[in-house]
Amino acid sequence: MANSEEMPTFAHRMGKTVIGMDAKRIVRNGTGLGSYGRTLVAGLSALDRFSLQLYAPDLGHDWLRSQVEGLEGVELRLPRRAWGAVGKALWRSHGVVRQMKADGVQVFHGLTGELPIGIKQSGIASVVTIHDLIFMRHPEYYNWADTKIYTWKFRRTLREADCIVAISECTKRDIVELGGIDPSYIKVVYQSCAPRFDKPIGGDQCQEVASRYKLPRRFMLSVGTIEQRKNLMLALRALRWMPADVALVAIGRPTPYTAQLQSFAHREGLEERLLMLHGIGDDELPAFYALADLFVYPSRYEGFGIPIIEAISSGLPVVACTGSCLEEAGGPHNLYTGPDDDRAFATAACQLLRGEEGRQERIDRSRDYIRRFQGTSVAAQMADIYQSLAEG
Repeated sequence: MANSEEMPTFAHRMGKTVIGMDAKRIVRNGTGLGSYGRTLVAGLSALDRFSLQLYAPDLGHDWLRSQVEGLEGVELRLPRRAWGAVGKALWRSHGVVRQMKADGVQVFHGLTGELPIGIKQSGIASVVTIHDLIFMRHPEYYNWADTKIYTWKFRRTLREADCIVAISECTKRDIVELGGIDPSYIKVVYQSCAPRFDKPIGGDQCQEVASRYKLPRRFMLSVGTIEQRKNLMLALRALRWMPADVALVAIGRPTPYTAQLQSFAHREGLEERLLMLHGIGDDELPAFYALADLFVYPSRYEGFGIPIIEAISSGLPVVACTGSCLEEAGGPHNLYTGPDDDRAFATAACQLLRGEEGRQERIDRSRDYIRRFQGTSVAAQMADIYQSLAEG
């Protein structure tokens, strides 16, 4: 693992275009932004066109870092001098530019909506991926100070970036409206999900997961942080209008909103039909998709909704909500309702239970639809952007 500020990488000396990437969440976040970065790095590695230098403030988690560290053309780069949280934050926002110059980086990709200060003056070309502007569109889900900090970073990043990538047409519209950017300067490059969700899962593995977590025989699955914006209460309320043997299994990091769901389930006699799980590993998640009847994503607002792509890749139909980008992610063959209509949500979910007419056709057509988001095509689009920036 290279870690020098002074010596350019071997790959650069061999003539490959050197791409720097912000890897903080690649090595720290199991889902969301972390998944986006790891999937993109894997796709770019397969193209064998670049030296990928991943700049992380620390080693993060072994199980996440190991997913990218052994890939062809990929090197993890750490700060030489950064002590404690403040030191790491300063390196990531300022000092990393000096290190990238020493490493011969030609293009830097801010994977999570921000760029280091001074990147424009450094001579290193830059591209930034903006996933969503929920902190501006729905500030009620954030504290006041965070919305101000995130908005300041967003506006500064727009000034620094040579290229802006949006992960959906919905996010592009938000950037244009809230950032005052000409739409012709924004490229839409969709996210993709890890290839493991498209692979068959063995019956033994499914049985082991079902037994370990005491999964119900029939259930709707939700994956994502259990927070107010994700609106899981809608799916829980919908259970009241569904067959009594159908449950809701939610996988995600808990927040104070979790207690609201538990309280509602207790009050409505739904405790036995709600199972919330935290800390599920990447290696186990595909088995949950394989065991579920359908996937539900009742979020009020998203930038894209990668769990929908994971679910469809795994062979599940989806019920989601209107109002943001989820119809764009899931396509026309899944079902969508308003974010407050629990009866409509229940009706839609019942149409997608195992054994219902037309269910398999929806799944097959949806899998065709999401091919536009998968692996190499996404990496290839980003590779073309890198090459264009590197050539000036």
